[in-house]
Amino acid sequence: MTVTRGDDSGFTAHPTVRELEKISNRTDTRDVLAHASKSARKLNDYFIVDIDAHVTETAFWSEITDRIDNDYLRHAALSFRERGGSPPGLLNVQPGMLYQDMFGRIPHGQQADAVIGEGTHRQVELVRRAMDSMGIDYTVAFPTPMLLLGMHPQAEVEVALGRAFNRWLVEELLPREPRIKAMMYLPFNDPEACVEVVEEFADAPGVIGFTVVSTRYKPVHHNSYMRLYAALQATGKPLAFHSGFHWGDESMKQMNRFISMHAISFCYFNMIHLTNWIINGLPERFPELKVIWVESGLAWLPFMMQRLDSEYMMRSSEAPMLRRRPSEYIRDMYFTSQPLETSNLKLTQATMEAIKADTQLLFASDWPHWDFDLPTTITDLPFLSEQAKRNILGLNAARAFGFEVPANKLAQVPGPEPALAK
Repeated sequence: MTVTRGDDSGFTAHPTVRELEKISNRTDTRDVLAHASKSARKLNDYFIVDIDAHVTETAFWSEITDRIDNDYLRHAALSFRERGGSPPGLLNVQPGMLYQDMFGRIPHGQQADAVIGEGTHRQVELVRRAMDSMGIDYTVAFPTPMLLLGMHPQAEVEVALGRAFNRWLVEELLPREPRIKAMMYLPFNDPEACVEVVEEFADAPGVIGFTVVSTRYKPVHHNSYMRLYAALQATGKPLAFHSGFHWGDESMKQMNRFISMHAISFCYFNMIHLTNWIINGLPERFPELKVIWVESGLAWLPFMMQRLDSEYMMRSSEAPMLRRRPSEYIRDMYFTSQPLETSNLKLTQATMEAIKADTQLLFASDWPHWDFDLPTTITDLPFLSEQAKRNILGLNAARAFGFEVPANKLAQVPGPEPALAK
């Protein structure tokens, strides 16, 4: 910061330069989001739902692993606390390969804010500060390091940690703040355990759906998952595929830069799962099951729509369960906005028109990660109508999840007709 001072003679002295305090993971969340707060005040009458925000579960790892119901695995996790550095026991993470923060140049992950007040869980307070700063009405909490848990070599560990994380959410976070919602972790490497998760948590307060972390090598169309999908459809709650990256994937290993791997990996796994989901006729088999694709951005979708349609028109006999083109099933699915690609707004507009963004797109911030988006990412788009902006920011989520919208924010319930500005 530059400060200029004058002296008594009327001459201007040389400017005094004072370096601003560096923003780090120890900076108060409200300071990091100070500019977002100014923007949020302009959106007071918008209903805003953040479909994808994250907790850093390893900051509370002992609270989670203490809830493991397998005595042996709980003891194994406990033993790690006695090791140097207190690594997160049983979790398959590679701390030395986390490059998101550009080696300290960009804050990434949970802030280490000081939390004051007895009975306040630190994670709940951190979420509140972020929600209030961005003007969020509801937020959906996802894990962070556990997004890679689908690659764990031990299925029983995924089951144990996934269920313990779910219990931590419903026992520690959701009861303390009704604005925080969750989609329960499904240990997808064990189909039967997934059904048990649905049966255990479907009616838990604050649970609005279920999540598969996409970074894994499991065919979503395998017959062993049909009982799970039937159970999910019966609950009426959506199924989300939350993508992630995995530099250990054999294809990703060919890339020598984080930027390359990160750009492709988040789309890569969801592209595979979406293709298997559609070509194998799961939308026809489970027509009432709402499916959401999380944190893949949008740029990959026109490619998928046109590519799959082209193949289907030449080889429709290989997808006998389909009654429509693949792109038509894609238009019925939900997608989250972050990270929204806006380097070419004409392409962004064409993409949103292709996927019926006015009814199918759900705002997501991805806070507190380095590439998070604010609600103004949507309101600043010049080609969206006012109604489309309101739909994407929250009214579409109200329809998909059943959120109650305050009367002063219910501009209009999103309908089937496009609301994109022409």
